[in-house]
This record gives sequence, C-alpha cells and structure tokens, in this order.
Amino acid sequence: MHTFLIIVPDGGMLFEATGIADILMQANRLMSKNATTPAYQVTVATTQQHHVVHGVSGLNLLADHRLCDLDPEVSRDTILITGKGLTEKEGSDVVQWMKQAASHAGRVVSICSGAMLLAESGLLDGRHATTHWRLLDTLQSRFPDVIVERGPIYIQDDTVWTSGGVSSGFDLTLALVEDDHGFNLARDVAQDLVMFLRRPGSQAQFSRYLLNQAAEGPIRDLQRWLPENITTDLSVEKLAERVAMSPRNFTRVFTRETGITPAKYVEEVRLNAARQRLEQTTLGVEQIAVMTGFGTGLNLRRVFERNLQLTPTEYRERFCSRMLA
Repeated sequence: MHTFLIIVPDGGMLFEATGIADILMQANRLMSKNATTPAYQVTVATTQQHHVVHGVSGLNLLADHRLCDLDPEVSRDTILITGKGLTEKEGSDVVQWMKQAASHAGRVVSICSGAMLLAESGLLDGRHATTHWRLLDTLQSRFPDVIVERGPIYIQDDTVWTSGGVSSGFDLTLALVEDDHGFNLARDVAQDLVMFLRRPGSQAQFSRYLLNQAAEGPIRDLQRWLPENITTDLSVEKLAERVAMSPRNFTRVFTRETGITPAKYVEEVRLNAARQRLEQTTLGVEQIAVMTGFGTGLNLRRVFERNLQLTPTEYRERFCSRMLA
C-alpha cells in the first residue's frame, strides 16, 4: 500500500487537496475489485497548531494531523505540498520539515506555489521544475539553480514532481497513479471522474504571458504604444528608431529592462491580441491574423503551435466565450 501524505498550508484552495484525495480514493475503489489491499493510504497534515485548515473560500478542512506532530524521518512513499501558505513562518516550518523528510520519501511533489517551498529547501536545485504561471519569474529569480520550465502543467525530474496552478495537480495525480499502478487504472479513474488522462495541447499552461513593464522612460512609453499599433512594422530597426536609439543599443536596453527580447515581446503582444479575438469574436482566423500583425493564418498558426501547442481553431474551441460557443 502506497503511503501518501498531503501537506495543506492555510488560506489556499481546498479543492486542490480534496480533489487529489478523491482521485486517489477512486483508485482505491477501482483496485478493490481485484485486490485486498488499497492502492493508497492518504493522510492530510495541516501547517497550523490546530487541526483546522482555513480555505480561501471560507470553508474549512479537518486535517488528520498537525505537521509538527509527524516524524519527518518516517518512511513515506509520497509527500505532496499544495501551496506555500500565508506567512513566512508557515512556509519556513514546512521547509525545515521537508529538509529532514525528503531523503526518507520515495518522491516529493508540489502543486502550484508549493514549488517555492521545495526550492527553498534545496530540493529543486539543478532540477527541471514548474509552478503557477504567475510565479515562474519569481521562482527563477529567487532560485537561479532551478531549471524553470514555463510551458508544461507538470514535470517529473527523477523523484521530484512539480505542477502548475490549482487543477494541474489533478493531472499530476493521475500521472502518479499511472506511474504507480499502470495505464489501465489511471485511465479508468479519469473516465469515472470525467477527466482527461492527458489534456490536449501538450499539457500546456494557458497563461497570459507576463509582459514585464520597464521603468518610466522611453521603453515604458514604447510598451504603452505597442498594443495599439500591432499591425505596423515592429522590426527592431523601426522600434529603435522610435525611441531614438541604435538597434544594437535598443535591443540591449529593452532586454535588460523587460527580461525579454524586443522580437519576443512583440510576438507576445500580438499573440495576446489574437487570443482575445479568438475568445470574444467570431472573426475568421485569416482576419484575426491580419488584424494582429501576423499577416497570414499560417503565420498565426505557427505562433500558436509553438507557444501553446494548439492551433487557433483548437484554442477557440476551448476558450471562446460561452455566448459565442
């Protein structure tokens, strides 16, 4: 029987922990048809000094244990952290506990901002990892030894698994079930719970790219101007001319102030504009390509497939307004 400890910091979304537990319990129910031993023994621990976990929704979860009461050196198959908590002390307590517990665990897993605690404990040094798309830059800047992956909703690097935000933990949990007990059980759990075993779109996080704003000055003024002028010539030479810099100096200054090259920034501005039109209008792909500066539907498709692993049509099917569906 696989022992599975879920650590739930205070103030988060409780459906992360409860959803993961439900997936594992569904695996138990399906396994019970052919086995006398459950697939998983799941326990929930709170980071608080009491047994009640307060969720951001106002609902509460009664945990099995307080983390401070659990011996970190006990052997466990999986330890999973669903978030980083609301206070520095709460996070620090988890980090200190994990530093002792990790070497006694078969694998260590994080959901969403829980990756920040794994990174702080040193468990992600030299490893590929991900987190919620809003925290990717923070994870990379605070922990430069982590190899941050921006696209996938979850990543396995040896015995350490990390995932993106919120519901991506469910995808990761199905992957854990498959890793432990094979494809058939994971598929059956997914079908019973009406979930994708593997999401379309190469498991990508469909985030809005966080376009960092430069400090006040010509680069910031240019950033304000760009979204309203996406159909014009936005080559490096033209952009540099607009801010009265040489192309070489402009590229250097822009990249330093925003953390992204001018060409990539322009692509992201246009991509976001195209996504908005696919979500909120019935315009054709060719029209949208022209309106957003991509020129042709083929160019638009290539950018979508490279960045989101979906075609524009597939993206619209998944994210268009309900009133347009």
